[in-house]
Amino acid sequence: SKSTCGRFCSKKIGRTKGGSDMSQDFLQTILKQKEAEVAQLVNEPVESVRSTYSLFDFLTKQKDQLQLITEVKKASPSMGDINLTLDITEQARQYEAAGAAMISVLTDQIFFKGDVQFLRQISDLVSIPTLAKDFIIDEKQIIRSLNAGATVILLIVAALSEDRLKELFKFATRLGLEVLVETHNLSELDIAHRIGAKIIGVNNRNLTTFEVSLQTSLDLAPHFLPDRVYVSESGIFTNEQAELLAPYFHALLVGTALMQSEDVAQKVKELSIDKG
Repeated sequence: SKSTCGRFCSKKIGRTKGGSDMSQDFLQTILKQKEAEVAQLVNEPVESVRSTYSLFDFLTKQKDQLQLITEVKKASPSMGDINLTLDITEQARQYEAAGAAMISVLTDQIFFKGDVQFLRQISDLVSIPTLAKDFIIDEKQIIRSLNAGATVILLIVAALSEDRLKELFKFATRLGLEVLVETHNLSELDIAHRIGAKIIGVNNRNLTTFEVSLQTSLDLAPHFLPDRVYVSESGIFTNEQAELLAPYFHALLVGTALMQSEDVAQKVKELSIDKG
């Protein structure tokens, strides 16, 4: 699968000299790779979901405080290598100690240098919810995530047809998992609402062009429903940005800023906004 990785992993995605955007087919490239991976996955017997609190209930109760979902992410296609030498279990320990609501763990190997074993190690260590962060297209991936200790999985609206999204959403919830359904425009938000998603992410990174804008979160906020919880994802680095998003969101998902931080606890504090 090295060739799939090729230009996507060895350097950051961006525009070529002539100005053509070489990331246009990025999501499709990943999904092709996922299909190949899923074909190799075995059907694991389903274990029981790790015991922790419900993320939805927690975010609903804590609405006076902007919560942080902290991410363990060694690399990404847009940033290249972020922090390859990091001790992921020590990072997770610091996240939990700093008051993270949940820890998101990249399990994609080729594009993000993640691993399902990272999810297992971190889930064994912490008592808070963990999110399996991957491009999930099949039930086998959901079972594998659950068995590795995830209590929440990610489903990306842009990666699935509405029918398939609904099937996987129902499958995961029947197993006792919670689902973070990721959107990045109004039609995707409508789909998330329609399938009954209770935890909805707004990704500020466009998965086709890879450009990041917090305006995406602000534009979708007027369409939020009162009985759901919303998470703003990607491109959040500063207290000012957190302040901007705080009135509309229950939580922020932050990876790069924390993975590059010299002082994790201080960074978490800086991004946790008191809304009361």
